Amino acid sequence: MKLRPLGDKVVLRFTQAEEISKGGLYLAASAQEKPQYAVVVAVGPGGMVDGKEIKMDVKVGDKVILSKYSGTEVKIDGEEYTIVKVSDILAVAE
Repeated sequence: MKLRPLGDKVVLRFTQAEEISKGGLYLAASAQEKPQYAVVVAVGPGGMVDGKEIKMDVKVGDKVILSKYSGTEVKIDGEEYTIVKVSDILAVAE
């Protein structure tokens, strides 16, 4: 199944969370922080959203940094994705 985001939405796939702490200890999944780096999988068309012109400044394949607790998590065909508003993306990592 392919996701096609609408309006100002962006579909992301997070990079793997750290499993080992800086001190060398293994972290349980519940102790791992949600990563803030992700790869853009799909981008909505932008346009007029709530009466404001939205320009999509990211493209598929971009590595981005986003707000820590943003987005809606979905699981499709065994893959986990997060859908966020473009305004939740803080920067593109180049």
